[in-house]
Amino acid sequence: METFFQRFVSEEKGAVTVDWVVLVAGVLSLCAAVFGAVQTGAIDLTDNTGEYLEEFEPFTG
Repeated sequence: METFFQRFVSEEKGAVTVDWVVLVAGVLSLCAAVFGAVQTGAIDLTDNTGEYLEEFEPFTG
């Protein structure tokens, strides 16, 4: 039993997997936050452009 515990503690292959999972989760969270910010900005821009075009009166010649 003691050799099993020593072998379990010295094994490092699982630690690398956990590191990659945490890293990928962080990157995906950051991508989701950036996408949300860009989407909000794009919606505001199109709303403002639509309001401007509705109020715009072309020159009558």
